[in-house]
Amino acid sequence: MALLRRPRKEHQALEKGLRSERALTLALAEMYVQGVSTRKVAAITEQLCGVELSSTQVSRAAAQLDEVLERGRTHPLGLTPYLLLDARYEKVRIDGQVRDAAVLLALGITAEGKRTILGVSVSVSEQEVHWRQFLQSLLARGLSGVQLITSDAHTGLQAARQATFGGVPWQRCQFHLQQNAQAYVPRQELKAEVAADIRAIFTAVNWIEANALLARTVEKYTKIVSKLATWMESALPEGLAVFAFPAAHRVRLRTVNALERFNQEIRRRTRVGGVFPNEASCLRLVSALAMETSDEWEAGKVYLSLIA
Repeated sequence: MALLRRPRKEHQALEKGLRSERALTLALAEMYVQGVSTRKVAAITEQLCGVELSSTQVSRAAAQLDEVLERGRTHPLGLTPYLLLDARYEKVRIDGQVRDAAVLLALGITAEGKRTILGVSVSVSEQEVHWRQFLQSLLARGLSGVQLITSDAHTGLQAARQATFGGVPWQRCQFHLQQNAQAYVPRQELKAEVAADIRAIFTAVNWIEANALLARTVEKYTKIVSKLATWMESALPEGLAVFAFPAAHRVRLRTVNALERFNQEIRRRTRVGGVFPNEASCLRLVSALAMETSDEWEAGKVYLSLIA
């Protein structure tokens, strides 16, 4: 199920046109927020649409779109075997100061094997509180059947995840583990070797082989880079939970890379503006992108076959 329910086929073309119109009007509303003059906005609308829009009309259209996006963020959820969580940060202006707002993202792989953005949230609040409220909101909307959660070890996420999904196995993102490991490698010429050793553990045939490789790797680096060995012994096991799941699923579940395309699209859009005028404008953009991305995913191929 997408962030917003997709209409029936006979209405999709009409809905797409209406959504494009709302997106254009919303972009114009953001111009007003950013301080672009009414005269310039009117000139743009006249050039693009052949008609001028007043600030009142733009504000009204933006409010209507906000209602649609809010319904999308709160629609009922259902059976979702796999849950991927990630966070990024965007600059927002609050009380005259530029702050880092956490953008929380939840991606689900449904029982039909399709990806969907389950929810998004934007806030400058304390990280654990923000994550806990976000995860609780997913459960309140009916999220169920979660068998595995994949994420990085984001600050605040761990405590919130344990409080809301305490019995669900956790897979630490292997991509981020590889990146984290490099901070413990003191010599440049050793980095490629360390990366290859970790990759061999993650791509082992099964959990037994992975643990055997991990033990040998820890022993190897204990002799030459003790801090790296200590980190490996405690951190790398967190990246092995995926071995309890079918081999065909592991490549999709071992990282949060499934969210990377969505993150790239957010980066592409936010690079232009730089600083959002408030949290609401950031949430509006991310929600609209989530709607668009989920629609594409649901209309596309099956991402992960869950049929036994």
